[in-house]
Amino acid sequence: MTTTAPSRFEALLAKHWREITIIAWLGIAAYWLWDRWGGVYWLALGDTDDNMRLMQVRGLLAGQGWYDLTQYRLNPPTGLNIHWSRIVDLPLAALILVFKPFVGAAWAERLACGIAPMLPLSITMVALAFTVRRLIAPMAYALAFIIMLGGMSAMLMFMPMRIDHHGWQLTMLALTVAGLADARQARGGAVVGIATAVSLSIGLEMLPYGAMAGAILTLRWVWDRAEARRLMTYAVTLGGGSALGFALFASQANQAMRCDALTPVWLSVLVVAGALLFTMARVSPERREVRLGLAVLAGAIIVGGFVHFFPQCLGRPEGVSPELQRTWLDNVKEAKPIYGHPVRLAVPIAALPVAGLAGALFALWRARGTAAFTRWLPVALFTAFAVLMLLWQIRAGPAAQLLAVPGATALAWIIVPWCLGHRSMAVRVLGSVAAFLVISGLAAGLVLRFLPAGQANKTTQIVQRANARCASVPAMRALDRFPTTVMFTHVDLGPRLIVLTHHYGIAGPYHRNGDAILDVHHAFTGTPENFRRIAQAHGARMLLTCPNMAETTVYRARAKTGFYAQLAKGQVPSWLIPVPLPKGSPLRLWRIDYR
Repeated sequence: MTTTAPSRFEALLAKHWREITIIAWLGIAAYWLWDRWGGVYWLALGDTDDNMRLMQVRGLLAGQGWYDLTQYRLNPPTGLNIHWSRIVDLPLAALILVFKPFVGAAWAERLACGIAPMLPLSITMVALAFTVRRLIAPMAYALAFIIMLGGMSAMLMFMPMRIDHHGWQLTMLALTVAGLADARQARGGAVVGIATAVSLSIGLEMLPYGAMAGAILTLRWVWDRAEARRLMTYAVTLGGGSALGFALFASQANQAMRCDALTPVWLSVLVVAGALLFTMARVSPERREVRLGLAVLAGAIIVGGFVHFFPQCLGRPEGVSPELQRTWLDNVKEAKPIYGHPVRLAVPIAALPVAGLAGALFALWRARGTAAFTRWLPVALFTAFAVLMLLWQIRAGPAAQLLAVPGATALAWIIVPWCLGHRSMAVRVLGSVAAFLVISGLAAGLVLRFLPAGQANKTTQIVQRANARCASVPAMRALDRFPTTVMFTHVDLGPRLIVLTHHYGIAGPYHRNGDAILDVHHAFTGTPENFRRIAQAHGARMLLTCPNMAETTVYRARAKTGFYAQLAKGQVPSWLIPVPLPKGSPLRLWRIDYR
């Protein structure tokens, strides 16, 4: 009996992996919804992009044009140019329409914002299950899900209220890995091509990963001519999928030759790349050196054509002014490399990717000389690339953690059973637990909790408290007592202002609107009279500030005698008339007198 029960359990796991994966997802989703119900109730959209995403959906449901993504509630009357697509709006809008007849508009939005981010997690889990079953063992996906939950940077992108596009792009990344590991060439190539096209139609954040996936498939064909079908299918789906994504989802603003979204610039690159890859895979010369030469030639044509036809895109894709790049974009924390961040943030993010890379390389070494080597090699290369991306920007952390799951699972699949089978009880109990915690990356976060390096300093705590309180529903809703007007406020507070109140703002942290962002910066760091002039030019009738908000610390540091620094010291110009807010409000409000 002792041997029969485990084998039946293993057979059940192996046979019904799809059903079990969906059940596991439902369990995770139900727990997250229960655990974060307070955030759902208070519409706690913590990121500016989440707030703007909801405003974009509201505009769509109110009749705003499908291809018009202008945000008219900021920088009136022209509005702000938002360079996103409608892809991620669709599930949110659909859920709102489903719930609205039963619970009303307000609760429909809350429920949609709570549920929608968890939808792509189901696809991600299916993709991970497929990958680890193919690479490790039929039952390994259960362990992979546990390790996946330890990658908190990645999991945060799927949690309730995280409604922006990052979760969907991580899902496309998981599908890309599944396609790379797929033994069926046509299906694997199609999955990689479609996933890349969808990801780029959403946004260009995953462009480096898409390029790496294409390079891996090309090198795979260079090495093995039998991989031609995989490469051809990838090329067709990449080019065709990108063209379809552009036709269906590219906004009016993205019809221009811009470098920061799927515009005609990148569409032409993807279509040409797909055509070149398809042609050379179709010809598929027998000699490996000839195939390598064709691949190099195709790469040279793509790069050379890009440099020749789109020289404006050779720098940063955002295309912002030197001043905006220096004063804002270069100081965005998530755009800094991982070594530029405090230990308490960097180590927990990097722990799982490092373990995953070690596991992938170990699995690759063990598979040498076998058919499994060709399955592990593309996954190991992709994992290594993701880890290197952390040295560029810490925003690569969620992708690196997700891509680390197969390698970390392979490592745990070997080490944990060895510990459990050891004759020493200490190794069986403590060793297996310690091994899992280290491999999953959870040990780093647990250890840092008890070290000084893992604690946020007092200033950081004050800033975090101000960020949360000022953006809360009670604080913001108090502003609806006043007639609709244009409120001059911080860049990072603008999206939250328009979500929770009927007022208009000036700017949001979106690079295509550099003039509006710089106006806010100049207004707060310049002289009081300069602020008054800029505010009047924007038609602002009220000034709204949040003392100790992260953005305000920048104003005070840059201009110690500037307008905001004077406000913070209680030096208020006579033309600012204080407007009372409820007791305990973290916000400060003034009426601007232009007489």
